[in-house]
Amino acid sequence: MRLPIAATMVPHEDSRDDDGLPALESVRARIARAARVAGRDPSEIELIAISKTQPADAILALAAQGQASFGENRVQEAQAKWPALRDAMPGLRLHHVGQLQSNKADDAVALFDAIHGVDRPSLVTALARAMERAGRRPDCFIQVNIGEEPQKGGCAIADVPSLLAEVRAAGLPLAGLMAVPPADTEAAPYFALLAKIARDHGLAGLSMGMSGDYETAVMLGATHVRVGTALFGARLG
Repeated sequence: MRLPIAATMVPHEDSRDDDGLPALESVRARIARAARVAGRDPSEIELIAISKTQPADAILALAAQGQASFGENRVQEAQAKWPALRDAMPGLRLHHVGQLQSNKADDAVALFDAIHGVDRPSLVTALARAMERAGRRPDCFIQVNIGEEPQKGGCAIADVPSLLAEVRAAGLPLAGLMAVPPADTEAAPYFALLAKIARDHGLAGLSMGMSGDYETAVMLGATHVRVGTALFGARLG
């Protein structure tokens, strides 16, 4: 499949950190350093490059440097970009990192390799049916509203046990928990709380940490970090 003209591979200036290092190299080095401080193996942590709103040439430039996992938060945007991107660069792994409407479950299951926003029983049911129809089983993370913020998605902390039971009963591939701490606050206590909830329920996967706090997340057990601005620069739109 041919890439759209606006998304063809063009010379792309790599983002760099304050020390002049390529952005991807810098983020990987910081993840590795944080992991070592915590006595962890850096290879246990999956870096997800959040590519929402980014053009195809920027995504391909990062993939050419060896980045394999990317994240999108809108099914429609991903459908427009990713079939051609995967034709151009096979083997890339795609994560859905936003809130997912139940009526988009079939599209999400067809396109994504992991879904990080499972937060209610109706979505569990929709995903289970979509997986059965498609014969495809993306990893699923339960999203927890770790800061109890009414404007955010995610299940309430008190509802985690019941939602976990629904996910397990439906046979979804349960990868772990995901959360986004409240903005403009110290993230560490929220990461620590999510890690405790995961331990209490026998879950190993922790999708937590973004551009401003991924090193803290790694030190507190993150297995997946979702990094956008630190890799791509300021968001386009």
